[in-house]
Amino acid sequence: MIAEAGLACLWLAAALSLLQLLAGGFSLAGKGEQLASIIRPVAIVQGILVAIAFVMLIWLFLRTDLSVKLVAMNSHSAKPFLYKFAGTWGNHEGSMLLWVTIMGLSGSCIALLEKRLRSDTMIATLAAQAFVSIGFYAFLLFSSNPFERLPSPAPEGQGLNPLLQDPGLAFHPPTLYIGYVGLSVAFSFAVGALITRNVGPVFARAMRPWVLGAWIFLTLGITAGSYWAYYELGWGGWWFWDPVENASLMPWLAATALLHSVSVLATRGALRTWTIMLAVVAFSMSMVGTFLVRSGILTSVHAFAVDPERGSFILALLAIYIGGALALFAIRAVTIREGTRFSFFSREGALVLNNVLLTAILGIVLIGTLYPLLTEAMGTKVSVGPPYFNPVGAAFALPMLVVMAAGPLLRWRGDSGRKLLNMMALPALVAAVTLLLVVLFGGQIGILPLLGLILATGLAIASIIPLWRRNLLRTPLNIWGMVIAHMGIAVALFGMASESAFNQEVLVASQPGESHEVGPYTLTFNTIEPVAGPNWTALEANITAKVTASGKLDTLNPQSRNFSSPPTQTSEAALLTRWNGQLYVVLGEENVDGRWQLRLWWKPFVTFIWYGGLLIGLGGLLALIGRTVRDIKRRRHDMQDAQNAQAEEAAA
Repeated sequence: MIAEAGLACLWLAAALSLLQLLAGGFSLAGKGEQLASIIRPVAIVQGILVAIAFVMLIWLFLRTDLSVKLVAMNSHSAKPFLYKFAGTWGNHEGSMLLWVTIMGLSGSCIALLEKRLRSDTMIATLAAQAFVSIGFYAFLLFSSNPFERLPSPAPEGQGLNPLLQDPGLAFHPPTLYIGYVGLSVAFSFAVGALITRNVGPVFARAMRPWVLGAWIFLTLGITAGSYWAYYELGWGGWWFWDPVENASLMPWLAATALLHSVSVLATRGALRTWTIMLAVVAFSMSMVGTFLVRSGILTSVHAFAVDPERGSFILALLAIYIGGALALFAIRAVTIREGTRFSFFSREGALVLNNVLLTAILGIVLIGTLYPLLTEAMGTKVSVGPPYFNPVGAAFALPMLVVMAAGPLLRWRGDSGRKLLNMMALPALVAAVTLLLVVLFGGQIGILPLLGLILATGLAIASIIPLWRRNLLRTPLNIWGMVIAHMGIAVALFGMASESAFNQEVLVASQPGESHEVGPYTLTFNTIEPVAGPNWTALEANITAKVTASGKLDTLNPQSRNFSSPPTQTSEAALLTRWNGQLYVVLGEENVDGRWQLRLWWKPFVTFIWYGGLLIGLGGLLALIGRTVRDIKRRRHDMQDAQNAQAEEAAA
């Protein structure tokens, strides 16, 4: 009965979503003002019901209920507990239910917590959120039912894809989905503001926490996914411009632009039309990513292999949501009042330029992702990879980094160019010193890694200048958040450039007793032994890594694993992490002469890529906390002023 209870909750949540949409529509049309009072409670109950449905699905996976088709196809009785739990969303139907659950709970949070918006804008926002939810409920119930029963229980499950049997499965997909759904909430706010013609600072302050939260989770999700693919796939790279990787990058780029734009609108009352447009674009990119992953048109280690019929369903949803929003924008954009004017040479101007460059990079990634699909539809297969993305993207990313360094040093509305030059003197000097050091000691490296190293050090210095002459203990958290996030970008860029410039790779065929050198290490292949895990067997190599200069020893144990359910062979890389880089070793196949293939990498400062991602997320979190605390204090202050005014009127 667990599956039936979960399905019933899903149907009830879908029905309440429809009721929420209808009540909002009639209320806004003036034909059912009394219905306005039920919209918030309906949104709250809807979120609770869909959360119960998701808990039911988790329960089915933990029990390994093989009478449920989804469990039988994606689980196994011998699978470790963590992967039974995380395996709930390690498949198409379960991940979509997770998506809808987060969306339902987000709507509940809006209904419970949001008190700043005008009542009509609030109603329109919840109605828009319900409209988005209905499409996904329909997709689950009619095309991807996660609670479908088998005619008779399966004797055993088919198991989870071994590439997904990793702790990363418990963290990476949920964080990305929270980010995607946060952008759907921002989209609903934008639609609500357009419908009620209420695009202003109050609307922006209500939407900003959702945009910032979505951006934080997307940042952490992409960072975690990059590291997961790096160590799990055994390819030795941290980003491959895979179409599904791009599908997560595009919403992040749009969310980054939207975050800066909504902050300007909330603080200065400017960029009103641009903010609405970016909210639509950001959600559009999350929908495009959903379509790419689930349509079956991509071949990727990250993609869900589903039938094209489901892809057509998602494509129809994308056309309805985005087409409708763009049509509404075209109709109502002329009614949006012009915001506060500002000089181009100002912080607002820098943010606008930054957003234009981010949007250009987004367009480059979108074209590079979709172009092979279009050519394949016309009968020609092409591949678009680093030779396109790296130089073309860098043409816009490098100027964007310069603007990012200078923007926070400018005043709002207008500033002096001489003052900016004085403040940028130290970052420029550090960048010049970096150039000199790399030229003297770095050897032959490419132009893009060289520029990356120069800009990374310059940006790192520029990012901390906003703290100059401030009382650090009284500096607002949102300022700290900006500084740490920008520092994180500099750290990540330094890691990317260092790995690209100084990476060393050695491919050898080795037998026990032989030694090989890579980077500062001498590696000795000692033995190879069979080992067994909870649901796999493996051949494990024992390799001694000695620092050539000091003689310090470490042991590495790369594995070649074999899973039985489903039958799959994987490579488990062995990593040795030090402050200045990472030693990466992969065990390959045995040759006919008894030698084993080994791939050895020394990757200087590669871990700075993910340290930088964590710093970016931390900066976003501090900014979110700071903004939230400030908004709470402002609301309390406004309430106190209102109470004092009422008391004065009563006394008079």
